[in-house]
Amino acid sequence: MVRAGIVLVAALCVLAAPLAAQGSSDSPGGNRYYQSPDFYRWQAMFESEGREVFDKRQQIVAALDIRPGMTVADVGAGTGVFSVLFARIVGDAGVVLAQDVADEFVRGIASRASREKLPNVRTVLGGEKDARLPPASVDLVFVCDTYHHFEYPQAMLASLHAALKPGGRLAVIDYEKIPGRSGTWVMGHVRAGRETVIAEIEAAGFRRHKSHALLRENFFVEFVRQ
Repeated sequence: MVRAGIVLVAALCVLAAPLAAQGSSDSPGGNRYYQSPDFYRWQAMFESEGREVFDKRQQIVAALDIRPGMTVADVGAGTGVFSVLFARIVGDAGVVLAQDVADEFVRGIASRASREKLPNVRTVLGGEKDARLPPASVDLVFVCDTYHHFEYPQAMLASLHAALKPGGRLAVIDYEKIPGRSGTWVMGHVRAGRETVIAEIEAAGFRRHKSHALLRENFFVEFVRQ
């Protein structure tokens, strides 16, 4: 009887392990600084000269080959610097879904789009496990310096996969994490480096499409939904 009880407990532990793994965060507390952000304070930081992705924003947008009429999702849109650039390209026939998990950012982007007369920008308040984008509706998902904030990357990637149209693209820009080259902040703050990120995305049903050599501090890789 005792032996049977031990076997039962062991079996339950084995069954519980995958469930626990699915429910645990890969980046616990990674978004705590953004839960109640001051939009204009972060705008001054995100949109400042010296931040690589801001300095290279026009080249990044050009590399994405966005066309009029496309639906583009800016996931982790922050203060919306890329959302407004995308909106001007896709035009009245297109849509930009500016998504973030922080309500203050979402409201700030809505105000910004209104001021800049960009009615094709629609804001989306996302969750930690679900981007909350309409299914099979998006041509391009853009994730810039946000992937390392995904607390549940497998769940989030599944939701992005579901949001993309067949053959739709996922573009990811994130920090290079290279011992001896990357700074102390990156080494301590960023969960995974380029190859780990690529492997996670490919495991989620994406095929690597191309890499862009525009950036030094960040990698820039495009994937296609399979």
